[in-house]
Amino acid sequence: MKKCNLIIIVLIIPGFSLLYAEFGIDWSGYFQTDNRALIKGEHDFSWHEYRLDLQLEAYPSTNTHFYSEVWLRTIGNSNIQASSDLYDKEKITSTNLYFKEAYLDIYGLILKDLDVRIGRQRIAWGTADKLNPTDNLNPDDLEDMWDFGRHLGSDGLKATYYLGDYELSAVFIPKFTPAVLPAGDWAAALSPSFDLPEGIILRNYSDKIIMPENNLKENSVGGAKFSGNLFNYDFSLSYVYDRDDLPLINKASFTPIDTFGTVDISAEMVYPQMQVIGADFAGSLGDVGVWGESAIFFPEKIILSTDLSALGMGIQESIALDDEPYIKYVLGGDYTFTNGIYVNAQYLHGFIHERGDDNLEDYLMFGLEKKIFEDKVKIMPVNCGFEIKDFDNFKDNYAVIFSPEITYYPYDNIEIVFGAHIIDGKDSSTFGKMKDSDDIYFKAKVSF
Repeated sequence: MKKCNLIIIVLIIPGFSLLYAEFGIDWSGYFQTDNRALIKGEHDFSWHEYRLDLQLEAYPSTNTHFYSEVWLRTIGNSNIQASSDLYDKEKITSTNLYFKEAYLDIYGLILKDLDVRIGRQRIAWGTADKLNPTDNLNPDDLEDMWDFGRHLGSDGLKATYYLGDYELSAVFIPKFTPAVLPAGDWAAALSPSFDLPEGIILRNYSDKIIMPENNLKENSVGGAKFSGNLFNYDFSLSYVYDRDDLPLINKASFTPIDTFGTVDISAEMVYPQMQVIGADFAGSLGDVGVWGESAIFFPEKIILSTDLSALGMGIQESIALDDEPYIKYVLGGDYTFTNGIYVNAQYLHGFIHERGDDNLEDYLMFGLEKKIFEDKVKIMPVNCGFEIKDFDNFKDNYAVIFSPEITYYPYDNIEIVFGAHIIDGKDSSTFGKMKDSDDIYFKAKVSF
């Protein structure tokens, strides 16, 4: 991290405290370590992160509220290539500062029942557990694939009008932000396969991202949601005008390297526009908590133009993404038995990266946990997921994810976690491609 960033942190933190002392200020956050190592081979480290999360809440006046959340962390390995790099702390410790959220709430602006939020904010829509088809305003943060449901904050404006027991919200985000993709093998697992013509061997692949034009028409994102409670069930109806935050190839050019069919491929990628109509609910059936949500996606049609002219096959066109609507949905429930065993199950149709009706897969997640030794220890012996790519040919199109975990709470606000991520399955499935990346992990966390 550069010295100026450290100076900013040192000055800002006490500065906010002095500025808002008379109005009241609340500090909270946590410090967390997260270390993972592959089970196979030489047990290479697959993840190394030390994170300090700082959250600030202040009330400048009776009708305003300020909130911010900042991550200060070291992540990844040292990037040392030569002895000259040993003079650069950034390459040794890989420290970075990330503003997750920073916004101002104004209550009763102009109208008594109108609240407005301005700034970088996480706008979480949907009732399902972490995987939400209706949650499309904030870009996905897929940096850590095991941290399901993580999103970036978006710089924008949210207005909420209260109609008795109901709410009407409108969101405007002036600039589109792409998703953060995972590194390494996970990136390949989430990318659609690129079918090569028969006899063609790929040597090098490169691509260029075409971002939307820097104007309101092409860049802005918006949405609206109506929510309330009906028959003791929370519900909402929503609409989003956005872009898919994962890029899609729309042009590819093949360049021959030799007479044996070896080629280099250069591609262009775009972010298709889309509209999403969503609905969700959450409530209970007796003592069983239930939830569900569904989203209908109306995507822009994207044509893939493949330039094979250098191979004597001209330019070929195919449909990369059709403009036919498709539906993603999720249903789930949870229950706590009288002996303290908690179970959670969820069925999902359509994962984050999947688009187009023919490409949506099915996922079943199931978890069981129990606290023992006077709640000092929480065990999760069953924490698993099943991916089913094709029910008609299940044995060749599946993946199983097993993630047992044990958490120890030695003192208040302290957590020590041991666990593993174990995957098995076929290469045709998303998670099956990662079956050689099983790992074990250790985490420690203190909240304050």
